[in-house]
Amino acid sequence: MALLGFICGLGAIAALAASAVGYRLAWWPVTTALSLAEYGAYAAALGVALSLVGLISASRRCVRRGVPLGLLGFVAAVPVLAMAVRWEYATRHYPPINDISTDTDDPPIFWDMPNPSEYPGGRAAELQHVAYPDLGTLLLSITRERAFTLAREIAQDNGWEIVAEAPDEGRIEAVATSPIYGFKDEVVIRIESAEGKAEVDLRSRSRLGRIDRGVNAARIRDFCAQLRERASEDRQP
Repeated sequence: MALLGFICGLGAIAALAASAVGYRLAWWPVTTALSLAEYGAYAAALGVALSLVGLISASRRCVRRGVPLGLLGFVAAVPVLAMAVRWEYATRHYPPINDISTDTDDPPIFWDMPNPSEYPGGRAAELQHVAYPDLGTLLLSITRERAFTLAREIAQDNGWEIVAEAPDEGRIEAVATSPIYGFKDEVVIRIESAEGKAEVDLRSRSRLGRIDRGVNAARIRDFCAQLRERASEDRQP
């Protein structure tokens, strides 16, 4: 049992790695990549179960060889299973939208992306407000020019690819890439002046899929937190 669990754990890791590497290298489409990841999740679940059974059985029978195998199988399978559980939870928990904006009435516009499109609005905006009521325009007590500089620095620090910069318009367009599969999400930052202060709006959308599992909202929330912190540091004597 412990040996089978270990083999399943290794198989789960191999399936996930093949899924991601194959997609990044354009060996197969995203549907194939996700299918491989699903098989990896099944193998991980089986690996966890078999490893636990083997570990318990080996411990009771004092079979020394089974204990390390059970532990190795469990350790190999758990991360893959945890990722699968988190993915499934996010799929069920977050709304089926993939385009998020801090301003749903007058959302920032993509001008320099390969396939610019309008914010969907309507039902998508309603779902966004219910799921992410905390997202809104960020007002900073710094100049528009300084906010633009800080926003660009944060985008670069986060590893985003800057596609376009328009300081006169207060607009930055960038692409954020996910760490494992390399999925591309597009971000536009709009900074306007309001009575000597800066109004910052962001829009983040996924190029693939109809649901983003909360990724775009989390990106906007994190970016705003970083920008607010740096703007606060600017105002300190």
